[in-house]
Amino acid sequence: MADKPAVLVEGLSKSFGDTVALAGIDLQIREGTVLGLLGPNGAGKTTAVRVLATLLQPDRGRAEVFGYDVVQQPAQVRTLIGLAGQNAAVDELLTGRQNLRMVGRLYHMPERDVRSRSKALLERFELVDAANRPVRTYSGGMRRRLDLAASLLNRPRVLFLDEPTTGLDPRSRADVWQMIRALVSEGTTLLLTTQYLEEADRLADRISVIDHGRVIAEGTADELKSSTGGQVVEVRVTHAADVDRAAAVLSSIGDADAVTTNDHVATVAAERGVASVAEAAEALRGAQVDVTDLALRRPTLDDVFLDITGRPAEETVSANGDRPGGRRRREQRRKARQ
Repeated sequence: MADKPAVLVEGLSKSFGDTVALAGIDLQIREGTVLGLLGPNGAGKTTAVRVLATLLQPDRGRAEVFGYDVVQQPAQVRTLIGLAGQNAAVDELLTGRQNLRMVGRLYHMPERDVRSRSKALLERFELVDAANRPVRTYSGGMRRRLDLAASLLNRPRVLFLDEPTTGLDPRSRADVWQMIRALVSEGTTLLLTTQYLEEADRLADRISVIDHGRVIAEGTADELKSSTGGQVVEVRVTHAADVDRAAAVLSSIGDADAVTTNDHVATVAAERGVASVAEAAEALRGAQVDVTDLALRRPTLDDVFLDITGRPAEETVSANGDRPGGRRRREQRRKARQ
């Protein structure tokens, strides 16, 4: 069927001993689009990718890539996919060109095709000058570009990128983003896992937020931002030591559970729009909190993540899986807005 998704996941579950990595997730990716799989460390993102890439077998559920079952038809799936994991899977003793030739042999590609495809990819990823150097001399950004080139050698229809910019400097991260956009413009379907909210916001057509092995929210970035309930009052204090005082002031004019702080900034949902800004300004003045900026803005994906999980995105899951009442507070806030 023409409208059948490129990637289909239904009820996918996977455990490692007593640890539940996936607890019955459902995902769909339309051909030629990017699905951002967003979540903290330990949420289950990499396990999902490894199942889709036929590297792990699920305990329950099913997954298909262009109609091929990842368990029953792994060989067919592998001809359709490319994978770039969290760590660049390149051989440091080989040159960049030799790494690509090795990958070509693993795919049983004809030598002529490997040579021509390697040449084109080295040019595309700006690695021509370093092509004959050992990879151990490459920077982190260069290794990541080589890893992406290797994942594209067989012209995959679906590309799995598992946190592709982790550990990269801002310039290298921007380069990878540009490459991802170019791939999508050419029709490649992408599953992008990331901890970076800005990355998902900029690159993904749709986003699924995963936590403790479950999809807890999904939609476009705009849909997820709208689900938090409107605009946000953001206060930037002059002195970082005053940020907690600013947060206390904001909690008095809005939902105390929805107040967030980060360095010099405190935010709260603007339940009354511009009136909330005026109320915040008066309260901050009365509390003698020095402010450099006070603004009304749209929610970000950081706000979404806090609303859904009860913690900022940069917080990691504790060893026993506890989190500070995220779902309970989310439901309370939703009921209050109804």
